Amino acid sequence: MATFDFFFDLGSPYSYLASTQLAGIEQRTGARARLVPVTLGGLRKATGHQLPPPQQLKYMSEDTARWAKQYGVPMQIPKVFPVNSIRALRACIAADQQGKGAEAIHALFRAYWADGNDISDAEAIESALTAAGLDGKALVARTDAQEVKDALRRNTDLALARGVFGVPTIFVGERSFWGNDRLHFVETELRRVVG
Repeated sequence: MATFDFFFDLGSPYSYLASTQLAGIEQRTGARARLVPVTLGGLRKATGHQLPPPQQLKYMSEDTARWAKQYGVPMQIPKVFPVNSIRALRACIAADQQGKGAEAIHALFRAYWADGNDISDAEAIESALTAAGLDGKALVARTDAQEVKDALRRNTDLALARGVFGVPTIFVGERSFWGNDRLHFVETELRRVVG
């Protein structure tokens, strides 16, 4: 089965928006998304990017609202923004190690971008994962495991090695597409590759 790589950070509004469209892309192309959590802060530090200025944040707030309306998905800019998403990203990795990564990722994206919960808070993470039918308590406990920490670091290093400078970045083979607004190009490329 053909696959495509979806590099994301839970704290990225455009990663959230793109994540809501992955199932449709999978259904239409027959390809499967490989979900790769990375730390946007780590990418920014390595590439010298700074946090966006206030004018860009204001635009982003309006722009993401337009995209959410177009996709028909709930969205808000949470009170805690930007957020330290490290623990939540590690919870996604811990869940993925149990074959439940997608469930955790979508639950935590919803918790933050739809419900406005603070996903830097261990209790909020646990609650969102438990509500999704996962063992939230055990997954949060695993976020301190060295192998989980190392896996997130490896993902971020892999992203940098592949030229990722922001999220979401989607790869079809070695072709990269940055941003929620490039999903139609992703789908076109997948159709070409899948044949």
